[in-house]
Amino acid sequence: MVHKYKLMGLNIVMDIYSGAVHIVDDCFYDIMDVIGGEFDKTADYSEKLVPLKTKYSEKEVAESFAELKKLVDEEQLYTDDFYADIAAKWNKKSVVKALCLHIAHDCNLRCKYCFASTGDYHQGRRGLMSAEVGKAAIDFVIKNSGTRRNIEIDYFGGEPLMNFGVVKEITEYAKAEGAKHNKNFRFTITTNGVLLNDEIKAYVNENMSNIVLSLDGTKETNDRMRVRVDGKGCYDQIVPKFIDIAESRNQDNYYVRGTFTAENLHFADDVMHMADLGFLQTSVEPVVAPESESYALTEEHLETVCAEYEKLAKLYIDRRREGRPFNFFHFMIDLNQGPCVVKRLSGCGAGHEYIAVTPEGDIYPCHQFVGNTDFKMGSVMTGEFDENIKSTFEKSNIYTKPDCSECFAKFYCSGGCSANAFNFNNDINKPYKLACEFERKRVECAIAIEAIKAMEGLQ
Repeated sequence: MVHKYKLMGLNIVMDIYSGAVHIVDDCFYDIMDVIGGEFDKTADYSEKLVPLKTKYSEKEVAESFAELKKLVDEEQLYTDDFYADIAAKWNKKSVVKALCLHIAHDCNLRCKYCFASTGDYHQGRRGLMSAEVGKAAIDFVIKNSGTRRNIEIDYFGGEPLMNFGVVKEITEYAKAEGAKHNKNFRFTITTNGVLLNDEIKAYVNENMSNIVLSLDGTKETNDRMRVRVDGKGCYDQIVPKFIDIAESRNQDNYYVRGTFTAENLHFADDVMHMADLGFLQTSVEPVVAPESESYALTEEHLETVCAEYEKLAKLYIDRRREGRPFNFFHFMIDLNQGPCVVKRLSGCGAGHEYIAVTPEGDIYPCHQFVGNTDFKMGSVMTGEFDENIKSTFEKSNIYTKPDCSECFAKFYCSGGCSANAFNFNNDINKPYKLACEFERKRVECAIAIEAIKAMEGLQ
């Protein structure tokens, strides 16, 4: 399978199964239109190439075709799908290696687009995780992680800083138990920043490998959606704290993470605002919401959103040329090595490698399934773990998702988000279509960026 497109002045050709990316001239690009989706090594293409000789010289056509055939022979173009055999023999036996601990099912903000119903996860009650539950979760992952040494703990909410004493207690317990059982725990925390202070900053910087700071962009954009309980925006309260913590971490090992909606479709301006504030690590995600919501993204927004990604890609490169670089999560792509085969096929590992734990100790496949009792997998308090649900997620991969079969981006998104697939299509193996379209455009932009960086020697 190949995918070809034009972006940022480049003719880009992707070979999907080898992972090779080629920057080609116009003649080569047009020859691929003549050949079509598959290359037949036994075929004589000379007659098909004749019309191109009215646009290019005979020498150009011959040289471009020879170069194309050489790449085919070197298995860098029109390669066969060797992943299918791996998927056919798929018998993954996962161990749990990451926990999303819902430290607080409560929040001091009332963000209008919150998938977690402003913290209570549609359960009609708010609550905080106890140290007892958190420690039981640590015991659970140690027991269920097999020989895996590195374990990830994500502190999530609601707002985790509303229960920061318990965060500290769980962290210290995990470090002590990790030393006993040869486990290396790495911690991440996501916060809206309202409760950040010097004491919390110091502890986070010493103990957390990453921190996610929630900010949607400009004051206008942020305060439209991210409001406090009293209805006032939070931008002025949190931005100075975020700038401080980013600087204290030497502009690394953090993300300023936002959400764009139908009400701020020109989100590139918000990303650039973050960059202008001095943040070097940025991420802005499309909102996922039912079309009944006024802020929801729909197919009618697709063209605008894709154009905005292209605009952002150009700005991203311009800033690097000016010596003022910043990173954008969805444009960070590794063309030299990238994820392992298993990761390419199966994605984030929700439901079998990665699970979420509620304040009561209930286990769900991930934070976005919390509250849907059909997906309750057990409890860290009893050690119960539903192997049938685990197996359902374990067996899911891009070859169990028919919509992925002809998608050029499938090895970059690994089939997309299972929760979004279920919430929109009632099937974890049927991806959420709009997210697929956004991902395809992001991949195209990311590859174009990497090509320009390589050609121009940009960092």
